[in-house]
Amino acid sequence: MASSEGFLTDEQREMLKIASLNLENLSSSPKNLSSSPKSPSMFLSEHQLKVPAAGKAPTAGIAVRHVRRSHSGKFVRVKKDGGGGKGTWGKLLDTDGESHIDRNDPNYDSGEEPYQLVGATISDPLDEYKKAVISIIEEYFSTGDVEVAASDLRELGSSQYHPYFIKRLVSMAMDRHDKEKEMASVLLSSLYAAVISPLQIRDGFVILLESADDLAVDILDAVDILALFIARAVVDDILPPAFLTRAKKTLPESSKGFRVLQIAEKSYLSAPHHAELVERRWGGSTHVTVEEVKKKIADLLREYVENGDAFEACRCIRELGVSFFHHEVVKRALILGMETRTAEPLILKLLKEASEEGLISSSQMLKGFTRLTESLDDLALDIPSAKSLFQFLVPKAIAEGWLDASFLKTSSKDGQGPAEDKKLRRYKEEVVTIIHEYFLSDDIPELVRSLEDLGMPEFNPIFLKKLITLAMDRKNREKEMASVLLSALHIEIFSTEDIVNGFVMLVESAEDTALDILDASNELALFLARAVIDDVLAPLNLEEISSKLPPNCSGSETVHMARSLIAARHAGERILRCWGGGTGWAVEDAKDKIQKLLEEYESGGDVSEACQCIRDLGMPFFNHEVVKKSLVMAMEKKNDRMLDLLQECFNEGLITINQMTKGFTRIKDGLDDLALDIPNAKEKFSFYLEYACKKGWLQAFFGSSVADTFSTLVAAT
Repeated sequence: MASSEGFLTDEQREMLKIASLNLENLSSSPKNLSSSPKSPSMFLSEHQLKVPAAGKAPTAGIAVRHVRRSHSGKFVRVKKDGGGGKGTWGKLLDTDGESHIDRNDPNYDSGEEPYQLVGATISDPLDEYKKAVISIIEEYFSTGDVEVAASDLRELGSSQYHPYFIKRLVSMAMDRHDKEKEMASVLLSSLYAAVISPLQIRDGFVILLESADDLAVDILDAVDILALFIARAVVDDILPPAFLTRAKKTLPESSKGFRVLQIAEKSYLSAPHHAELVERRWGGSTHVTVEEVKKKIADLLREYVENGDAFEACRCIRELGVSFFHHEVVKRALILGMETRTAEPLILKLLKEASEEGLISSSQMLKGFTRLTESLDDLALDIPSAKSLFQFLVPKAIAEGWLDASFLKTSSKDGQGPAEDKKLRRYKEEVVTIIHEYFLSDDIPELVRSLEDLGMPEFNPIFLKKLITLAMDRKNREKEMASVLLSALHIEIFSTEDIVNGFVMLVESAEDTALDILDASNELALFLARAVIDDVLAPLNLEEISSKLPPNCSGSETVHMARSLIAARHAGERILRCWGGGTGWAVEDAKDKIQKLLEEYESGGDVSEACQCIRDLGMPFFNHEVVKKSLVMAMEKKNDRMLDLLQECFNEGLITINQMTKGFTRIKDGLDDLALDIPNAKEKFSFYLEYACKKGWLQAFFGSSVADTFSTLVAAT
């Protein structure tokens, strides 16, 4: 068995011996090698000599290893290790049969098992995300734990899918009770910026609007509920008011999503005190509506009048948990005291104790009295003696220390006190309505006409105070609208003195305003700074306002803050954009654009194209700058072509008489400085002034003084 021939039979050994001898003979005669009838390789091939896999291959001769003959008699080159090829033996380790693995073999290795491809369903990450957030939302609705919900959402990852979380949260809440709707709104406010970006919040609501038609199939009042969710998001400052306008442009007018935006804007966000109403629509933190709170207040006051238990009444008021709504308690208590004279002592006792305990704050007490003052005329229809009773209650409340004496001071200044002038009271009622309509319509010309119809310019400072006070208690949109309106009213109706006096009244009452509007001082400082940037006030007017304030007035700090804002770097751009801005430009940018369009027109541009460029600026309240720069350029270039542009703008109604007058006024005020660069500036301005009056560009009061101004300017030259 150990022989070099391996497992060969005797017959095979004999054949191998003969083949070896023949090979030796052939080796001695090379010429006969190719013609030999039986080469060893052929001889062995014919006898099908095979070497078992466990044995050793014969090693006698190179021909046996490297050259073999096919059945056709041709020589073929054998592959390395003797594998493959037709008519060859194959590799030494090749096996003809299939290999079988015995799992009972002690040496069995599972890694030797043949691989099998198993089909598997490819999962969509978005589908997995949607399934995961459902459990997060369900758990949140059960526990009400905002922190856990935020943590779970953060751990889930896949932040790119957060808009779908918004859709899922709101759509699930829409089909549940008010409690879940309120919880959904609270969660969105908590996740805003911290977990979900503002852009994702917006995208989530866009997806909801696009799917409003589908939601309405399963939820009958889906349109109204979704409108309320959007209004709540705007009130909670997680959606900008401009979202409604932008979203409308992306939706078909016939879609339910478009209808949702209309309801949100007109029914919810345009109503007086809309922020409070929207926040309390689903009950807020107390899970009750405003109507329910009012009913509870009325019930507890009636019960108190019956049993006289002030301690129990205070406990009930405290349990309501609506400290911001305590002014309603004050108002209803006073009305109840007027209706039932026997109840008056009990009512005064309750209000006094509630004030002394700190249950009803001084600001809420003031607000309650103020609200009652505003409704005295209507109340007098049911209670004829209402005004006289109120006049008796106010000094008594002040004397007992539970109504701040500033109520009389504020009343006398605003015309809200018991002894206010009827004319002033009527004016106040009218302008509040006018301002509310302006906030809804954004129609400045209509507001101007309404004020002119009132015909009470002596009360202009009171209008300014009311305008800004109402705007401070609203969103940035209304604040921006108030600033734009001031720019439009300046010169047109309001003088600089009116503006200054209005701000003096505002600054004096800033401390009282802060009781209801926590950030009133900062907001008022921004209004002052914005008025300076918009050229409504001059920087020196801030000094004038400070000088008119009483000693040790906290409003002095507000004026100082306004000065600091103006002095800051890039103040113009920052202040103009503090509430979003009307055009998105800084004043400096607007001035540059006006300068460039005028230069292009002066160099041969088309007048209609120049008018279109002015229109595209979208700043009608700033068109006085167009007038001013046009006149200055006409003086510098000695080219009266600019007058043709102003005439065309006036004919088209692009530049109003008021803006024309304001532009000429600004030139007139700066003539001395202008004359340093343009020696004949005064003479040229006199000519332009006379020309403008002939063309009817200027207001009557300005035109009446033209002759005097003209003679003065000529004399000066």
